[in-house]
Amino acid sequence: MPKHCDIPVKQFIPRAGMTVNELITEMGNAGAYNGGSLFGAVELYEKMLSDPDMTKFFGLSGAMVPAGMGGVVSTLMEKGHIDVLTSTGANLTHDIIEAIGCHHYKGTAECDDIELRQDDINRIYDVFLPNEAYIELEDFIQDVYSSLPEKPITISALLRTIGEQLDTGILATAAKNDIPVYCPAFQDSVLGLQYWMYSQFHKKTILDAIGDMHNLMNTAFNVKKAGAVFVGGGVPKNFTLQTMLMTENAFTYVIQLTGDRPDLGGLSGATLDEAKSWGKIGEGGVGITVYGDATITLPVLATATLERLEGRK
Repeated sequence: MPKHCDIPVKQFIPRAGMTVNELITEMGNAGAYNGGSLFGAVELYEKMLSDPDMTKFFGLSGAMVPAGMGGVVSTLMEKGHIDVLTSTGANLTHDIIEAIGCHHYKGTAECDDIELRQDDINRIYDVFLPNEAYIELEDFIQDVYSSLPEKPITISALLRTIGEQLDTGILATAAKNDIPVYCPAFQDSVLGLQYWMYSQFHKKTILDAIGDMHNLMNTAFNVKKAGAVFVGGGVPKNFTLQTMLMTENAFTYVIQLTGDRPDLGGLSGATLDEAKSWGKIGEGGVGITVYGDATITLPVLATATLERLEGRK
């Protein structure tokens, strides 16, 4: 047997009635390309969620809520599989839109965008969102902002206040389960624009972004072990990983679901091995990157892992 050739690739055999875990296991038996990486991510995620000493971080970027992926995040929070969430402001904006009863709609990328503009419809690739949703959002969020005390408040505290006014979605689930939600680029969203508009005509509550860093750093200093899942990259990825730079701790397990290339130098495509050079992931830490569309990889990762964990019970 030639060196390094000890595990054969097995041919994938589909069959009716396969569960998601059976599907992912069969993909692991083949073990090639990103199918093999996704199997490895499920294996690693199961270890992460099974360790009682693990503090579980989750980074959410990309237009995931408009694509229907917000329910995955909410479910993981409900089941105790996310201890700290960092998100883009856009995902939280769309989360609120859904929670107040508005909807994103299945559209098409093959369309006339000028015509959509004239019809007051916004496009996110093949998802449509009518402008009327933002009118509803404005009515809701301006009422929330009007209720804020005239004193400094962290962005995470603001997001919790918003979540307490909602019944469903990411922010509502986080508030109910006492899970902090960080949004370090809050201004880069409609929520930020709405706060700017509010501040022009009302008392100016100060949003304390550094206050969130105090809380997040306290978590980083006090973890026994740390694991993370990143959907995409950008600010949520770096904001989470950089917490360990000031501590003697490091992330033990990290899973990254991305569609970006590493050779362009952007953080969203940066390999997890690169993060070891910074000390963000420990020398003995394990990182797995799955390249592909997160609307495919995230549901499979979450469902297969939950199936494994609940199958034990």
